[in-house]
Amino acid sequence: MRLRRVFADLPLAAGAVLPLPQGPAQHLVRVLRAKPGDALVMFNGRGGEFAARVESLRRNEVTVRVGEPHPVERESPLDTTLLQGIARGDKMDQILQKATELGVTRVIPVVTVHGNVRLDADAARRRQQHWQGVVIAACEQCGRNRVPEVGPAISLAAALAAVQASLRVLMVPDDGAPALQSLLATGSPESPCAIAFLVGPEGGLAPGEIQAARESGFVPCRLGPRVLRTETAALTVLAALQFNFGDLGAPR
Repeated sequence: MRLRRVFADLPLAAGAVLPLPQGPAQHLVRVLRAKPGDALVMFNGRGGEFAARVESLRRNEVTVRVGEPHPVERESPLDTTLLQGIARGDKMDQILQKATELGVTRVIPVVTVHGNVRLDADAARRRQQHWQGVVIAACEQCGRNRVPEVGPAISLAAALAAVQASLRVLMVPDDGAPALQSLLATGSPESPCAIAFLVGPEGGLAPGEIQAARESGFVPCRLGPRVLRTETAALTVLAALQFNFGDLGAPR
């Protein structure tokens, strides 16, 4: 049976006996039904993972004994930044979860003209915490030991200014735009680079937003003859990037 993986923002070291933070402790007790002596794999997002065992368990209080470290890494060699127009409901959670599985490095939630999600300061802070939790859970499931950063929801102008990438891609449902495949064919799979890609929300990007992205160095591309939903587009682009420049399909 596959060992349970647990993220905890703690200074992990062999031999340490540590109380878990409330979140992972409750998950172990209420969801995973853990018992004293159960084996775990722990990671803190700083690289590598540790063998561990449940030392004691009382209600929602869990103490673990940390074992030997394993310096394994499962990160893609490709640095990817997803600028994602904020999607409604669980669509955003789905994008974050699957993008984490596909090796995204960081996600910047973007407030756009046609986006239907409007957040005040408190709601934005709570949503960012929730989104970061979605990413952590995805790391626990997929085996990643480094947690992608989910930034705060910011304007498109701020997101464009924050991007540092050698290749910048803007996804548009425009028959006149070059296909993503043709753009990727001009790259070098032997030389992984930093790539940023911008995907609009359900309502797409406004003409002014597309122009602003182009002026910031983003190259418009399309994904084929069909119009993809925002959650499909983001994951399709990331899969294509990982296949061409990253480690998707690489031998283990």
